[in-house]
Amino acid sequence: MSFLSLMILAAALAADAFSAAVTDGMIVRKIGFGDAIKISFFFGAFQFIMPCIGIFISGFAAKYVESFDHWIVFVLLAFLGIRMIMESFSAHEIPKDPLNIKSILIMAFATSVDALAAGVTLAAVGAPVIMSSGVIGIVAFIMSFAGVYIGKRFGCFLGNKAETAGGIILILIGIKTLIEHLFFS
Repeated sequence: MSFLSLMILAAALAADAFSAAVTDGMIVRKIGFGDAIKISFFFGAFQFIMPCIGIFISGFAAKYVESFDHWIVFVLLAFLGIRMIMESFSAHEIPKDPLNIKSILIMAFATSVDALAAGVTLAAVGAPVIMSSGVIGIVAFIMSFAGVYIGKRFGCFLGNKAETAGGIILILIGIKTLIEHLFFS
């Protein structure tokens, strides 16, 4: 696998993490540099770890993981998105904090499940594990970091509707993943 191909794969895998990071940037009114680093670190770490796991399991469990990974992504993102939308309409004034570790871990896992399947592919083409996964993780970190600030910029225009918009974005990412795997794989 060429380095250019790996970079394109990394950017494609990081697209969901980028979108989720944009959502976090839109929702949190006063998101700071440390918050952006925290979000980006977890998204990048999961994007690094999942291809390593995919490469490890490629010999014996690949067909099982690939058969339902899209459903995991869909269910997790739909659940988070619906919860965010419901909370945006609730009576309390303080929205859910998407910066707590539990929320970030769920988002990082949900947006990196496809990287697990990519690890299986990387194993099939004989790509070096650590270097390939490292590139994927670094690209996800950079794109997530940028996503937080892009979301911060546009979140101020949405005001109180940012959480609703974020929930809708997460649901759409889940639907997109499901459709891609069901109809275009």
